[in-house]
Amino acid sequence: MKQLKTGQFFGQTNRYIQLGGLTITDTEYTHDTVDWHYHEKPYFTFILEGKVLEGNKNEIYQCTPGSLLFHNWDDAHYNIKPPGYTRGFHIEIEQNWLQQFDLSLDTLKGNIAVEIPYVKMLFYKLFTESKRNDDFTNTTIDTLLINSLQNIKCNNQKNYNSVPKWIKTIKEILHENKAGDLSLIQLSELLDIHPVHLSRYFPKYFGATLGEYNRKLKVEKSLSLLFHKNKSIAEIAYETNFSDQSHYIRCFKEQMGKTPLQYRKSLL
Repeated sequence: MKQLKTGQFFGQTNRYIQLGGLTITDTEYTHDTVDWHYHEKPYFTFILEGKVLEGNKNEIYQCTPGSLLFHNWDDAHYNIKPPGYTRGFHIEIEQNWLQQFDLSLDTLKGNIAVEIPYVKMLFYKLFTESKRNDDFTNTTIDTLLINSLQNIKCNNQKNYNSVPKWIKTIKEILHENKAGDLSLIQLSELLDIHPVHLSRYFPKYFGATLGEYNRKLKVEKSLSLLFHKNKSIAEIAYETNFSDQSHYIRCFKEQMGKTPLQYRKSLL
């Protein structure tokens, strides 16, 4: 089984940066199939464009734009890419980077699909910051990555503790909902839980109110659409179920610090 060295991925790497214990690559995937392999360093894969299937001994992930996977070192997996352009952003982590911030990856085993909207938005910021590459890039990337890791570890810890069964159900409903926002009453009826109980405990497990979480989900979904230059901001607002373009722009700027148009320019 092949081991890939730091900075090595199957495809055409168009950008390669090393920043104080982090190796950052922006790669176009060119192989239709990639046999079982593993990497010498723990790393994140963030799909920017296209589709790719990734399988390991426990899971199969259908990755689309916005998918985020964490791979711990020495964990084998394979890939299948359908026809079309596919692009991934990677951050590989050296042990010395973890040590300087007193961090450990011991609780993050194997391959993990990260579904936390806030963390995915941090990775879009990591990507755009890596393209900026000025005097403040190193510190900014360190801060964003530490924040991401802490959120992932905290989320995983919640999964080990006693969590109500409705937490997993409501997460699936919210992430797969195609019809737009579901009200507190509608969710309560679907889950057969009193709306007061749902309202009280939702922030404990999701880190936000129901309305705030829904807005984060919609902004996160819109990020991958901004790569499509042929889509207008109004069309993206409609596809992600915002009430109108101005509402989308306002929510986007609150969460990302830029307007969608400004962010599109930084992505492209």
